[in-house]
Amino acid sequence: MRFRGLPAILSACIAFVGCTSNGPSVEELLARPSQETTSSVTRPDNLVPPVEIGSAPSEGGELQQMMAMVPSDPKPEGLTVALASPPKPFVRGQIYRQRFRDAKPINFGSASPSSLAVHGVDVSRWQGEIDWAKLRTQGANFAYIKATDGGDHLDPMFKKNWRAAAEAGLRRGAYHFFYWCRTAGEQADWFIRNVPKVEGALPPVIDVEWNHTSSCKKRPSRSLVLEKMQVFMNKLERHYGQRPVIYTAPDFYRDNLQGAFLDYPFWLRSVAEPPSKVYPDRKWVFWQYSGSGLSHGVDGRIDLNVFHGSEDEWHRWVAAHAG
Repeated sequence: MRFRGLPAILSACIAFVGCTSNGPSVEELLARPSQETTSSVTRPDNLVPPVEIGSAPSEGGELQQMMAMVPSDPKPEGLTVALASPPKPFVRGQIYRQRFRDAKPINFGSASPSSLAVHGVDVSRWQGEIDWAKLRTQGANFAYIKATDGGDHLDPMFKKNWRAAAEAGLRRGAYHFFYWCRTAGEQADWFIRNVPKVEGALPPVIDVEWNHTSSCKKRPSRSLVLEKMQVFMNKLERHYGQRPVIYTAPDFYRDNLQGAFLDYPFWLRSVAEPPSKVYPDRKWVFWQYSGSGLSHGVDGRIDLNVFHGSEDEWHRWVAAHAG
């Protein structure tokens, strides 16, 4: 992507400031492949090698610096009307009953995810080569696929997974792992550069969590976390015409998200208890109920998820929210 005008000035300014964490220098971080991953999947030994990608501008300090140079991101006029307009005609896809196994099964009692109709998965480079057609027949009716993290890392399997999931008939969406040592606007631009805007795609996801193995040791204040998230989500909503989904984990939610973003859809990680116990009073659309799933079509473990609703409710939600 070429930068013109103000973004070019912003990029130039960012390149000379640097990240203020106590870990390795930004130059060292950008020279190595990304180590970011969700907290739920253990990395296998047979890793997929990274691809070569161009360098992006390095981190430029706190969000206030960026906000001082760039106008705030108000919701564009007419967007609410567009999102509230009648859904387009939609052809229902076949829903497969989930047949997943679990290396570490949990008894969720009456709130078991098995009582819900529409299951899916989320994947990244760590799942390696995936037989998407076989995975779908095992119950993966939708898939969220890791696309990007930070401002310069592209998952090396994203393009292949994105194409193959669609060919196998899954509803697909892309997610971005938010990196607290890069500016929000820079990360949004990187996601938009790499994730195509296509008809039928699920809303984009911002993955926000504390990653204890991350090279970035920053833990911004709650107010700054919410501000950075809003800048990122506003940019994505303007570009894709879809309100982003927020994925999070219990500790990050407790520190930052209680009572926040009530008009955004949430995807909650809760692998020991049902969401009602871990996130009281929070409405949710997706529940990640296992990080140790097993399925034909994938070597090793995979994250398992479920939609909060019936099969008919799933079709209505997709018709209203898919691109």
